[in-house]
Amino acid sequence: MKRTSKEIMVLIIFFVGMMTVLVSEGLSPSVYLPENTIKVTILYDNYIFTEGTTADWGFSCFIEGTEKTILFDTGTNPDILWHNIRQLDIDIDKVDMIAISHIHGDHTGGLFSILEEKKDVPVYIPASFPVSFVTRITDSGGNPVQVDKPIEICKDVYLSGEMGTQIIEQAIIFDLDDGLVVITGCAHPGIASMVKNIREQHNKDVKFVFGGFHLMQHSADQVKEIIKQFNETGVVKCGATHCTGDNAVEIFKKEYGDNFVGMGVGRIIEIKQ
Repeated sequence: MKRTSKEIMVLIIFFVGMMTVLVSEGLSPSVYLPENTIKVTILYDNYIFTEGTTADWGFSCFIEGTEKTILFDTGTNPDILWHNIRQLDIDIDKVDMIAISHIHGDHTGGLFSILEEKKDVPVYIPASFPVSFVTRITDSGGNPVQVDKPIEICKDVYLSGEMGTQIIEQAIIFDLDDGLVVITGCAHPGIASMVKNIREQHNKDVKFVFGGFHLMQHSADQVKEIIKQFNETGVVKCGATHCTGDNAVEIFKKEYGDNFVGMGVGRIIEIKQ
């Protein structure tokens, strides 16, 4: 049955230690946001969650409820990104900063179309990005910020700094009282390794991790080993999507059960701070 943006959201409540994660079954992210709640709306993904949106290879999400409103990654195709933005009633004017996980086009493809509408916004990119890309951000009206080490970009929100040796990547992190929430673009450096390093950076368990895990070429045994490592480092909830691969996603669903959060364009995740 088709939902409308006026429909009241139904929230499924999960407890991750003391952390409350609310997963919305409604459509519009413009509905009432409870106090001290981080809201993440998936704008671009390989899967559809909300009717009327378009799926495509890539990833992007819109983060509200933090000190600054953040756009993390920008998908592949600007037309699809803007279609989903309109369908989900997202106000791009609210974006205070943009963070890009890595150089690949399925995460940077919509960036310059956003900068056409939103000037003078800081764009946090790994320091290894080529000079030509940095220059293009400046020429498009953005303010590039090159990140090599862990950095706090607003209150209790961090970037991991550059990780990996071949494909360099950074993740975004919410540092909450009872644990960390991590969003990855593709996790090219290895999702288990990234989680472990972030845990060490903050000296706090990663309770919830979601985004692309890049496990398409991994066997079932290799995926189960990653889940074992997740368990050892405190991960109790996950949402594998984008480049994770259908087979790996199914393994995470089976292993995590009710603690698996399905993704897709239009999915809204609310995290109580």
